[in-house]
Amino acid sequence: MIVSQLGFNGFRNLVTGTIEPVPDVNILYGRNAQGKTNLLEALWFFTGGRSFRGAKDTETVAFGQDEARLTLDFFAEERTQQAEILINRRKSASLGGIPLSSASKLAGHFCAVVFSPVHLSLIKDGPEGRRKFLDAAYCQLRPGYIRILSDFHRALFQRNALLKTIRKGGSVQDLKIWDEQLALTGAQVFTARTAYIRRLAPATKEIYSGISGGGESFSLRYCSQTGDETTGYKEAYKQLLLLLEQSAPNDIAAGFSTVGPHRDDIMVEIEGQSARSFASQGQQRSAVLALKLAEASVLREVTGEQPVALLDDVMSELDTSRQDYVLNHISGWQVFLTCCDPSPVLRLTGGKVFHVEQGRISHQIPKGE
Repeated sequence: MIVSQLGFNGFRNLVTGTIEPVPDVNILYGRNAQGKTNLLEALWFFTGGRSFRGAKDTETVAFGQDEARLTLDFFAEERTQQAEILINRRKSASLGGIPLSSASKLAGHFCAVVFSPVHLSLIKDGPEGRRKFLDAAYCQLRPGYIRILSDFHRALFQRNALLKTIRKGGSVQDLKIWDEQLALTGAQVFTARTAYIRRLAPATKEIYSGISGGGESFSLRYCSQTGDETTGYKEAYKQLLLLLEQSAPNDIAAGFSTVGPHRDDIMVEIEGQSARSFASQGQQRSAVLALKLAEASVLREVTGEQPVALLDDVMSELDTSRQDYVLNHISGWQVFLTCCDPSPVLRLTGGKVFHVEQGRISHQIPKGE
């Protein structure tokens, strides 16, 4: 998967224009808050996902503009493709000139993996971010999972609404119906996540060993009351239905569903201890980077397409040996890498250099070429 051109108009602080990247390493350098990450965000939108920075779509429209327009020319599935995204009161998209029913329908057509300092929250914060990471990664791998997630969240919303009604004196008659729906859809979510973890965990372990120099043990596992990575769909459905029935009194008192995939977590351990509680900042950063690089490896393994790597300030806190490992690992990928100083990266790898200043992007030829 290769990006040949990205166009932007009215997006964040980026001055209207286009860039034509090379198929390998593209270095975006400049001072902080100049627009480097905005360019990565623009590319990420073509995966069909939301902003990796947590922004609402409308917040990405430049101040004083009514809309933002992004265009992408890329090579995937053995052919050149074009996609376009328009952001105003809502976000719409087209692929090959054909409007899509939703921008999320771009998922699976253009694939990318992004690492940004904001992703340290995958280790530092609570389980919600880790569940979202897992779901977003699997949506790129299996776009049909978007519908499964939607059905699950709809069933969860309806059951929670009913629980609130029952708490206020309403009938419990329909609770079994929504227990059934939540168990059916929840078992699908559970088995999709655990299937993905079975692929992701060994890849992450191997990459973390490479980043850390092999001196630390690493493990990744899915934590759920429903079961573990060996639990099949039928068993998960039965267990989830039983859990929902048993938790009904507590759920009614609370006014929401206290069990299910929306309460699950991913446990990341280094040297047998929780990375969230005991790992250093450097270990946490290495763990998240390993997760992201493993995500790309699994995508390539399953789909045959190498996703584009979007690496935001990835080198700033890595020593030379770790930088060398990362750049060797991504050799042969198309990479967009942001930094303040391109010199250390250029010493380890070639590539095309773009200078970003106040949203204006210009190609620069490194000295000596």
